[in-house]
Amino acid sequence: MTYAMAAGTTHARVRSVRVRRVLALAPGLVAALPIAAVAAGLAGTVMMAFGYPFDDPFAAGGRGISLRPWQELVATPGIATSIGLTLWTGIGATVVSAALAFLVCAWAQGRVLARKAARVAAPLLAVPHSALALGVAFLIAPTGWLVGALWPWLTGRPVTAAIAGGGDAHGLALIAALVVKETPFLILVIADSLRQLPASQTMTVARTLGYPGAEAFAKVLLPQIYPRIRIVLWAVLALSLSVVDVALIVGPGGPDHPPTLAVLALRTLTEGGGDARFAGAAMACLLLAMVIGAIAGWWLLERVAAALGRAWIERGRRGMMTTLAARGAVAICALGFAAAALSLAALFAWSIAGPWADRAPWPGSLTFAHWFAHGRDAGIAALATLVVAIGATAIALPLAIGSLECEDRSGVRAPVHPSWLLWVPLLVPQIAFLSGIRALLAGTRLDGSWTAAIATHSIVVLPCLFLAIAGPWRALDRRYARSARTLGAAPRRVLLRIKLPLLAVPLLIACAIAVTASVDQYLPSLFAGSRGVSTLTTRAVALASGADPHAIGVYATLQWSLPLLVCAAAVALAAGRMGAARRSRMAA
Repeated sequence: MTYAMAAGTTHARVRSVRVRRVLALAPGLVAALPIAAVAAGLAGTVMMAFGYPFDDPFAAGGRGISLRPWQELVATPGIATSIGLTLWTGIGATVVSAALAFLVCAWAQGRVLARKAARVAAPLLAVPHSALALGVAFLIAPTGWLVGALWPWLTGRPVTAAIAGGGDAHGLALIAALVVKETPFLILVIADSLRQLPASQTMTVARTLGYPGAEAFAKVLLPQIYPRIRIVLWAVLALSLSVVDVALIVGPGGPDHPPTLAVLALRTLTEGGGDARFAGAAMACLLLAMVIGAIAGWWLLERVAAALGRAWIERGRRGMMTTLAARGAVAICALGFAAAALSLAALFAWSIAGPWADRAPWPGSLTFAHWFAHGRDAGIAALATLVVAIGATAIALPLAIGSLECEDRSGVRAPVHPSWLLWVPLLVPQIAFLSGIRALLAGTRLDGSWTAAIATHSIVVLPCLFLAIAGPWRALDRRYARSARTLGAAPRRVLLRIKLPLLAVPLLIACAIAVTASVDQYLPSLFAGSRGVSTLTTRAVALASGADPHAIGVYATLQWSLPLLVCAAAVALAAGRMGAARRSRMAA
């Protein structure tokens, strides 16, 4: 008996040592896997930008470094216009989104109505960028609800030219689509930062000194929350400069108007024959340099704005300009949210529309024939989308939990987890590193496989899931685990029976966010799964240039409803779990 007990104790200790060793790897993997993938992709893109066939290295022969791709880039017709449009649309969308988000939060601070409005606007975050862009394209088309109905009424003249589909030479539709999508995200990020501060007490003190609500927010809360969300703004700036799917749908393009640089690079990479992919890689490198320069310029402007803001605060003047601007921002956001809802409704309307006359506000009849016609292919694409999203989430979730559990057991936050490392895959333009990954997959004959698609999606899903769960995990009261350990519970038992049940709701929400992020990915699906894995996003964007709005309506409706259903299921499960916990406490 004594020998058996000793052997059992030894086995338990060995198992505990093995668990600790596995957990010790998790923090490094969480940071290293996305960083390694981005670094490998960037290396491949840079090599291709200088003429090295990264997708077929044995074909390089004696070829050395060449500047010919860059010469072809400079000689590309309209390249200067594409660069200018990229900077204009990317920086413009970021500035407008950030200004609207800050002003709306300044107006909403302390208002009950604002919290209800935030819950209404939150589902918009689950809508993929490309689905929203397709809806916006339907709204602003000459026959759409917005332009087709309002333009003749406002001007007394018929609509004669398309705005969507390449007619918008100034990129205004692209800016509008990005603003409608990114503003709610920034509002919720700012609101989350405010919950970590004594905002109510601070605002009360400022109001007693005679400052109006919005001005009090700008002077006492904005300086505290901006450092917390700086990297989020940089990510929004990088996305706005390098977005591809939205720019393909509502951005400039066509024979008369050059597209943005990201779209031009994608077309050169995928449609150009022969050595054109090298020029496309050079364009991707140029876009990366532009994003780095834009972030550096934004950082410098932060320093200037901080100095000017400090002087503004020290003057101590009271005024109503900030309050008036906040009210205007609320009105603009309300119109934007209404336009977003209308755009999604327009997609669904086209999916069930029969004959629809020009300028008519509603189709002459409704039919589900389009769903029957495209339902099988759309269902297969939806299933593929779910498989890839769930697969990427299944890879990310244990890594995130293991990393955070390692932090708890060591008592020190891992040094490999500074937030900028986790944000790198979200700050680097996707086309800049996915071009190299695509070439690597093509060279190893892995492109078009489920493994490649899931692994490529996990590059983005892993940081998103970790950042979503890290806050609630680190905020969990350590006394629960300490009490369980005092009573003799092993660390593994504490994790399975204490921490995970307490964090079930944040874990459900984080998984829903991860699935939503995966559904929204266009370039990872296009580059990694182009030959064998077709998702709803790639199919919807491919259909955007076609002439069948009914098929677009079917695919885009599935595309935006799928993540909404996933998020709704997560919220329902979370609410059910919280209700059960509340009933058990009342019974006790």
